[in-house]
Amino acid sequence: MGLFSFTKEIAIDLGTANTIIIHNDKIVIDEPSIVALDTKTGKLLAVGTEAQQMQGKEPEGIRTVRPLRKGVIADFNAAELMIRGLVKKVSTKSNWFSPSLRMVVGIPSGSTEVEIRAVRDSSEHADGRDVYMIYEPMAAALGIGLDVRAPEGNMIVDIGGGTSEIAVISLGGIVSNKSIQIAGDDFTDDIKEHMRRAHNIRVGERTAELIKINVGSALTELENPPEDYIVHGPNQMTALPMEVPVSYQEISHCIEKSISKIEAAVLSALEQTPSELYADIVRNGIWLAGGGALLRGLDKRLYDKIGIQFHIAEDPLLAVARGTGVALKNIDKFKFLIR
Repeated sequence: MGLFSFTKEIAIDLGTANTIIIHNDKIVIDEPSIVALDTKTGKLLAVGTEAQQMQGKEPEGIRTVRPLRKGVIADFNAAELMIRGLVKKVSTKSNWFSPSLRMVVGIPSGSTEVEIRAVRDSSEHADGRDVYMIYEPMAAALGIGLDVRAPEGNMIVDIGGGTSEIAVISLGGIVSNKSIQIAGDDFTDDIKEHMRRAHNIRVGERTAELIKINVGSALTELENPPEDYIVHGPNQMTALPMEVPVSYQEISHCIEKSISKIEAAVLSALEQTPSELYADIVRNGIWLAGGGALLRGLDKRLYDKIGIQFHIAEDPLLAVARGTGVALKNIDKFKFLIR
């Protein structure tokens, strides 16, 4: 595409936790899915990383909003402002002006027609002329480098911020899938609740997220355990400052229920899988993508429970975004995958 072309092409992984935008095969935006708005006028004050830095610290007159919840748009106006704001950042970085955009957007495989319509409308209002959708597990498979058109079964478990997408793919289609609203945000909520109940300390969403990144684990025994993470916060009863060391073992215990639900969903998707494809999956293994794939020991825990080898994608956080970019670049070749 030339510099003065009237249509620019971008691929968007519109995630509950992070939004990633690809332009010309490069990741140009990788920022939190959050906006800061003026409470009186509704005007956009900040988007992405800048808005996240304000989260939990807002004075009167500013509110931060995460437009997506559980993989779907919860605040239509904020979602539109977020997409528009992030796209504007791309045009500033790339130094191009474009009156219209061709977009491919990743969506959860369990999305209803109403939810798909909301994403399409938000994208169109943010200057998208041609807006295409691709299911996230299919995009993850493309991003990992799997041949989605091959006559064999591949299974993807994409654990994002709001949803976990489990899908068996063969011959360019999703044969069986399970989309559950248990994912990274639930781990964060479990940690917040655990800190409140076990240590009597109040922590916000960002602190809980840092605990998850630093000492999050799916197993109580790890070969290379991380050091305890020190958490600072107010005592719930006295409001006096507290300092609490948190170990990976206690985080493993507190997110146990949520991980068990993901295990059950994987088993449920396998139960629905035709036997010929099941044999392929046992031979090929199951691929883990999304931020949840980075949870320490998750692949080993799933293998111990299910008995099928689990592979972590090379860059699990970017698998869906890269696959969305592949679909955009080869839109005619993968026309059958998009809607």
